Amino acid sequence: MSTYVIGDVQGCYPELRSLLRECGFDARRDRLWFVGDLVNRGPCSLDVLRFVADLGDRAHVVLGNHDLHLLASACGARRLRDKDTFHDVLEAADGEALIDWLRGRPMIHHDPERAFVMVHAGIAPAWTVGDAIGYGEELSRALQAPDHRRLLRNMYGNEPDEWRDSLTGHDRLRFITNAFTRMRYCHADGRLDVTESRPPGDQAPSLTPWFTLRDGGADRVRIAFGHWATLQLRVALPRSLHVRHVDTGCVWGGSFTALRIEDDREFRIDCHRGAWPAPR
Repeated sequence: MSTYVIGDVQGCYPELRSLLRECGFDARRDRLWFVGDLVNRGPCSLDVLRFVADLGDRAHVVLGNHDLHLLASACGARRLRDKDTFHDVLEAADGEALIDWLRGRPMIHHDPERAFVMVHAGIAPAWTVGDAIGYGEELSRALQAPDHRRLLRNMYGNEPDEWRDSLTGHDRLRFITNAFTRMRYCHADGRLDVTESRPPGDQAPSLTPWFTLRDGGADRVRIAFGHWATLQLRVALPRSLHVRHVDTGCVWGGSFTALRIEDDREFRIDCHRGAWPAPR
């Protein structure tokens, strides 16, 4: 049995099937981990959701910012944007069931036997992996609660940017959401920056990638993440950082990446959709 971590799909269903063929994925025995952003910007969000949901316990999915945007739009907590391409989900006969399924996905997946953690954007420098698991469960409970629309209406914003255990209410949940689904850079003191998306070297001097502020070996796990299509445009990340980044910008005309956990081998196909580099 092999386990593949799949980069941001974003509605690119034909490319997903091509990548799985490249991997040699066998649905009878292999497992797939998806780093979030299953939907939006690409043309086939409905096909992607149906395919992944049908995998059942053969797939693990964490939520990304585009997935949350679909949840918020579906319940009227957020307006649709001109670039949104998940109308096929909203209009489908099984759309409501798929949206409910998506809302039940976690923010973080931890496999202690493989010493691997998967998130969409990252783990805040102020948190241990154990902290992140607990905060992820806290946010998931709020997303799955009867009054989840209230959370979705209040989750947008860039503040607070600093973690404090004393944070409460929507401020607390907004920070947790931003860390898991929007973060790329942080300030040296660990404050989040969720606005900068350019590759390292082009960012403001005061910012550094979130993972450089963590002690990579302290938690004795590897962290798989996506979200940042421009991160490896120039230089691959060294293994010593204990992170594995798999969003290589399929929807923007980059490539589509899968990482096989068992031997750390990457599989990649070229994509030709959109324009590179990726917008935010």
